[in-house]
Amino acid sequence: MKKNDAKELDIKALKESEQKIREELMRLRLKKGFEQLENPKRIKNLKKDLARALTRVKQLEKEL
Repeated sequence: MKKNDAKELDIKALKESEQKIREELMRLRLKKGFEQLENPKRIKNLKKDLARALTRVKQLEKEL
């Protein structure tokens, strides 16, 4: 998710995205404990995406 992508989504879509990101992060963290990840930077990128989504949700809630 890029910065511009987050701006175009509404609160409902952002919260769904947040949930999917959290689930994928959990799976990657578990996988990391058992074996080597193909793309270790994926965790870092997902954390950034999660922060973008959460920030945008807070901004939208503040506007209401």
